[in-house]
Amino acid sequence: MSTSVSSRAYRVFSWFTLAYTLAVVLWGAYVRATKSGAGCGDHWPVCNGEVVPLAPSVQTLIEYTHRVTSGLAMVLAVVLCVWGLRAHAKGHPVRMAAAASLFFMLTEAAVGAGLVLFKMVADNESIARAFWMAVHLINTFLLVGAMALTSWWAEGRERLTLKRQGLTGWLLAGSLVGLLVLGVSGAIAALGDTLFPATSLAEGLRQDLSPTAHVLLRLRVLHPVLAVVVGALVVFSAGMVTRLRPSPAVRKAAWQLGVLYAVQLLAGMVNVVLLAPVWMQLVHLLLADLVWVVLVRLSAAGLALGAPRADVKTRPDLDPSVA
Repeated sequence: MSTSVSSRAYRVFSWFTLAYTLAVVLWGAYVRATKSGAGCGDHWPVCNGEVVPLAPSVQTLIEYTHRVTSGLAMVLAVVLCVWGLRAHAKGHPVRMAAAASLFFMLTEAAVGAGLVLFKMVADNESIARAFWMAVHLINTFLLVGAMALTSWWAEGRERLTLKRQGLTGWLLAGSLVGLLVLGVSGAIAALGDTLFPATSLAEGLRQDLSPTAHVLLRLRVLHPVLAVVVGALVVFSAGMVTRLRPSPAVRKAAWQLGVLYAVQLLAGMVNVVLLAPVWMQLVHLLLADLVWVVLVRLSAAGLALGAPRADVKTRPDLDPSVA
């Protein structure tokens, strides 16, 4: 039950929009890592009361560039949605994914504005800022996931179903939730690295283990533990889904996921050893986003209506084609 393939132009545009959005996400992380979030003061959408800052500092340029590039990302999301709705028949999954992309782009802008207006930037060390960072991370993942699905279904892939998926559905749901939790812990860890930089690995360990340390530092130590636990869950789930839904698309995505997660763990260790330099934080975040994109694609392939179902041989009631 394949869906119609989108035009080549739309397929290319959907991939470009996803790639550009990832670049904007990385620049946003650069804003946080360089403490440039207050570069435009607490003004939004203007910058220090000006539409175009006339005598900007370096931090103002960094923050203003992020706002301009984010605005272009919004325009791309609008085009992706409107084009998707006009070029595809009712019921085509691209329509839903493109609309979700625009929705999460709007909420992304709202969260970004909230960070500025409520001064949850620069040297703010409050728990409220950590909460905002968690919301920001989750929304970003949902945005990137919606765009990944848009490009996936634009290729003519089968729509998915959540009915009668059995163990496959639970494994994929657990992996998706696990990566969201891991992403939140990573965002909090990165915030701790920015606010409380260590001069040596030993000092960093003392910061994490000190009973008087700031709560952001005490939370930071959870990230590497979660990375190993969630990694084991994701890799195990990918292997199981490959057996339960043995399609070429599932096998390819599962293989990509395993390789990317291994590279991501290695990057995480390097990030710790090097004391989280800005460039390594960006590499680490990019790999996290790519892992998320591949897991979303694995989920779409594994939950597709026409995916081969090894469990149907023993459980005919799991076949979604059986009314």
